[in-house]
Amino acid sequence: MISFAICLVALVVGYFTYGKFLEKTFGPDNRPTPVQKYADGVDYIRMPSWKIFMIQFLNIAGLGPIFGAILGAKFGVSCFLWIVLGSIFAGAMHDYLSAMISLRHNGESLPEIVGHYLGSGTKQVMRTFSVVLLVLVGAVFVSSPAALLQNMMPDLLTLQWWIIIIFLYYLLAAVLPIDKIIGRIYPLFAAALLFMAGGLLIMLFVHHPVLPEFWDGIGNAHPQAESLPIFPILFVSVACGAISGFHATQSPMMCRCMQRGSMGRPIFYGSMIVEGIVALIWAAVATYFFHYAGGTDSVPADAYSVAEPVIVQHMAVKWLGVVGGALAVLGVIAAPITTGDTALRSARLIVADMLHIDQSKLGKRLAVSAVLFGITMSIILYSQNDKEGFSVIWRYFSWANQTLSVFTLWMITVYLVRHKKCYYISLLPALFMTWVSATYICIAKECMGLPAIVSHTVGVAAVILSLLWFVRWKSRNSGIERLDA
Repeated sequence: MISFAICLVALVVGYFTYGKFLEKTFGPDNRPTPVQKYADGVDYIRMPSWKIFMIQFLNIAGLGPIFGAILGAKFGVSCFLWIVLGSIFAGAMHDYLSAMISLRHNGESLPEIVGHYLGSGTKQVMRTFSVVLLVLVGAVFVSSPAALLQNMMPDLLTLQWWIIIIFLYYLLAAVLPIDKIIGRIYPLFAAALLFMAGGLLIMLFVHHPVLPEFWDGIGNAHPQAESLPIFPILFVSVACGAISGFHATQSPMMCRCMQRGSMGRPIFYGSMIVEGIVALIWAAVATYFFHYAGGTDSVPADAYSVAEPVIVQHMAVKWLGVVGGALAVLGVIAAPITTGDTALRSARLIVADMLHIDQSKLGKRLAVSAVLFGITMSIILYSQNDKEGFSVIWRYFSWANQTLSVFTLWMITVYLVRHKKCYYISLLPALFMTWVSATYICIAKECMGLPAIVSHTVGVAAVILSLLWFVRWKSRNSGIERLDA
């Protein structure tokens, strides 16, 4: 528990120290925000900062910091290190600076701001890549809650009907003004997730289980360690609790509702730190489960194969009682739904920005959404007709998510260079995530499935080539004018 407590304190201290340093580096000012210039009653709507924080937190969290942390806990105490260091120096920095750059560009979607700094060719790639990722998120987070609802209430509705119901909700959330559904229910769901995490944190200190410590070693404790090395698998498995490219697709929605740029640090850096805390709590809870199986002294042979939703419900009920059971249901059903709907809303905004389609009219919002929803439904049908379909979709989402963060980190780096600010804060994470993503794409079975030695060689080569490209670009563009005031 000492290592866990150190990590918990480090996350809080990181917000007040490194977060403040990043804020000073970027330099938010009092220039008019997007909602002050383009209020349209649909996507650009003024909202109080506390509500924006709660919505942003639920947008980026969902099941990510829960299921990802449970998967990461199988690797051992190294998971704690990645959550803390990743959240402070990579994830929260990634979320804050990408959001503030979007704010400076009138709340533009991620592919558009990437195009400003990495070129039109990269923008076209990012447009496609972002929409594909968001559609995958929508598909993943329809299938899983629908299956859980069907299992919980088998005599009520079939799986197909639950999918249709969730899809209808998605459509409403994607096209209605952001304050009608998202602005009203998201703060409640976010509060419930935080309450569940807070309750588990208290119970961790009450039960005070013997958890692995850093000085015991940070080696790979995964039961399939030979086929699942810590690098790069851990750094992809624990995404939303450390760094996630998906977050940068969500931030522009909140940038369009902010009244002051000075609230960027608590909203964006703060929500990622809170997500890191939630992930750290669940990593500790899962470690307890794997080692003690909820109270026994020995690890059962199948402890590591227990499904993540089962672990969530078991530990929540065991430590928090009936209330915990209700919150567990909320966590594994409502949380993914609220992630899926904002993913598809973000996809609508990206397509609208790309094609310059005015979104103030309901008919045009429905037209864009109809195409995206048709693609999403096709993916869902595939996952239902193929026994391994859902698992394949989830694995592709995982590596695409981290690859998206690579593009965003390089965009931030170029922005900082052009504005003559300290660019090392994003350059080092950009190089590291380039290494992670390139190695994972090569070594993962669902991708190229290459031998480990080849995969690691390609990963190192990708880092070297990226660094050489950056040095050459910087030397050629040292005198370029800034793109905004």
